[in-house]
Amino acid sequence: MPRLFTGLEIPEAIAARLALLQGGVHGARWIDPGNYHITLRFIGDIDEATALEIETALGHVRAHPFSLRLSGLDWFGGGKPHSIHARVEHSAALDHLRAAIERACQSAGLPPERRKFTPHVTIARCRGANLREVRDFVSAHGLFSAGPFEVSRFILYSARPSRGGGPYIAERAWPLA
Repeated sequence: MPRLFTGLEIPEAIAARLALLQGGVHGARWIDPGNYHITLRFIGDIDEATALEIETALGHVRAHPFSLRLSGLDWFGGGKPHSIHARVEHSAALDHLRAAIERACQSAGLPPERRKFTPHVTIARCRGANLREVRDFVSAHGLFSAGPFEVSRFILYSARPSRGGGPYIAERAWPLA
């Protein structure tokens, strides 16, 4: 049973810049730069037949290439941080692609995604990290920015069941045209 999600890859040059930020937060597990991505739709653990239906539906997604920028750092989890991430600047084109993928997933029988879409690149998972250290880290690197970079395709990724952070395998990619 594969665990699937759709996403956007991060160019190597930007991944290398993000990797330079690693360190300085006890309890943080830093993500391997090869696993950096922007999740568009988490699909989850599904059977092979449903995976094929989703793959077929995703093949009908249409969107144009566009540019994205990363701007600033933040964390999820409020007073108990569970991850540190780079923020993705708002993009109407990204919203359009995300909505098209959501429609395709629903047409393949998945329930609607209930979580609010907050585009980001997770750079660390935090387990027991100190809020002050996370806050200080984000403050120290708050002016981080990278890009723009061109988004010319989206990917269906698979992952082993884990606590997050990869490794992820690109199962199939669809160009934006």
